[in-house]
Parts: sequence; structure tokens; C-alpha cells
Amino acid sequence: MKEITVNKLAAGQKAEKFVRKYLSEAPLGFIYKAFRKKDIKVNGHWVNKEHILNEGDVVRIYVTDQQLEDFKKPRPVTKKEFPYTIAYEDEHVLIVDKPKGVLVYGDATGVRETLGNAVLDYLYFKEEYDPETASFTPSPAHRLDRNTSGLVAYGKTDAALKELTLLFKERTQLEKRYLALALGDIDKDGVINAPLWKDTNNGRVYIRPIEKGGKEAITKYKVVKRYGDYTLIEVELVTGRTHQIRVHLASIGHPLIGDEKYGDFASCREVKKLTGLDSQFLHAHKLMFKDVSGVLSPLKGKTITSPLPENLNKVIEQLTEKSAK
Repeated sequence: MKEITVNKLAAGQKAEKFVRKYLSEAPLGFIYKAFRKKDIKVNGHWVNKEHILNEGDVVRIYVTDQQLEDFKKPRPVTKKEFPYTIAYEDEHVLIVDKPKGVLVYGDATGVRETLGNAVLDYLYFKEEYDPETASFTPSPAHRLDRNTSGLVAYGKTDAALKELTLLFKERTQLEKRYLALALGDIDKDGVINAPLWKDTNNGRVYIRPIEKGGKEAITKYKVVKRYGDYTLIEVELVTGRTHQIRVHLASIGHPLIGDEKYGDFASCREVKKLTGLDSQFLHAHKLMFKDVSGVLSPLKGKTITSPLPENLNKVIEQLTEKSAK
């Protein structure tokens, strides 16, 4: 068992995020299971993943000494050039273009070749990070699902990570846009305002009223182009809930192409057979910074863009050819 007192810097975080940072090399599946088994306690009481920590709280994590050693032991960092596209970089911030299939963090299978590790290798290569002497580890301010491609922002310094994390949380000085291909002919722009609730037992998200545990969730979308039975839309997340875009679009009868969790299963099979697409068509393509200051001031007024990847453009071409027949 490990006992940690929450300090001022860690206060305000969800219990899941706190534990994930502390056991930085633990698979997410292990952490989720620990919460389900009530192996995480705060001030002597079991809490769920969403519990907000306060300064002075005592967090107890019931793990063996060997697990503690393994899960706090970082993967060895090696000096390597960055294998993916860098969309933006300055002395404090690194924004990279994550391909589909690459994990931001490790998962329940213990995968360690992640986007985060590639970033550390790259910064070590540039001599901007040294695992032997660093008191801070460059980290992402947000995350994307394994099968969602696009922009991920990293704080290279502690100050930048704090400010970026706040930006993504509050969303008043940052707009995050996605490109998504939805099933059906969407005839006009719209807004979806439907509270969401996550079932931690099965990992699925459902629409549920706030008075029954749902959390506010708002999604805006604009029609970019129609392709017969499909519509390419630009989506803006006003809030940032898990699987928000996927659940919201499915709720209005226009699920994402290839989404086998929330989508139209017959359509998924047809699209997969025709194009090979085996996951949701979703790409984080734009970060729009507004009146940011401090270490983020070089980003003030900038829009960082990631074009739609070649594999997704190919999917559109193949579906367009099908619709034209």
C-alpha cells in the first residue's frame, strides 16, 4: 500500500488522473480495475474515478511493492528523431500529428511504444530533456483515442503544461475542431446539447439527464461537403466528454462511419468491406488559440492545422465512387 498526501499543485484533479500520473507506467486497465476493486481510497473512504481531490487529502493506493516498483519505472529513453509530423514547436510547447493506431498513453495490454515515449525520445535527442536529471517530464495536455488521428499538444515545461491543461479544460481561449464523416445526408449545421454519462463497467457512454448523473455536453457541427449517403462535417467540442462526438452524432441518427461501438453496424460492415476502414472516421484537425499569454503567448491568435490523412481521403474517394454508381 502506498499513501500520498495531495499537495496544492495536485489539488483539483480527478482521482483517476492523480493515480495515472503517480503510477505513470501502469496500464489503464490496471488502474480502472483498482478503482472497481476499491483499491483506491481517499481519507479512508473508497472513491470513484471522477472524485475531485483537495489539498491535504490522503490517497491510499493498494498495490504490492513489486507493482509499485514496476509501474513507477519509466521505459528507457533513447535519443531518436521524431517519427511523426510536428505541427508546431517552440521552447515550451510541442504540437504533434498523431497517426491512427498510436496510443497517447499505454493501455491494458502494457503497450509502451506510445506517442508520449516518442516525444521523450525526440526531446532527449534534441538535448531538451534528460531522464537522469529532469525534475519534470514533458506530457500531453489532453488525449485522443487510439483510432482517432490528429493534433496532440504537449507541454515541454511545467509552466506550459499547466497552462495548456487549463486551456483544454476551460475552452474559453481555445477551440478544438475535428473532421468527421457521418452516415446520411446532413442538410444543415447544428448543435447537440445532451448530457452524457459514462458506465465505467463497460466503458460505454450514454445520454442521461443531469439530475440522473449525466454531465453537460455540447457539440457544434458544420457541413463541409456531402457525398451521397455520407456527409463530411467539422465538429467543435464546446465540452470535452469521453466519446462525446461519437455518442452525440449517433443520437441524431448520423453516426460516424466505421464506428463499431456506437454506429450503424450494417453500414460499418459495408464500409469496411469496401474501404478497409475498421474504426471511426474522426480526425482532430484544428487547434485555434485565442488571447493566450505567459509561456503560451507565441501561440496567441494562431491556428494549428492537420490535414485529413491520406487513408481517410482514400475512404472518401472510394465511398464517392460507390455513391456515383
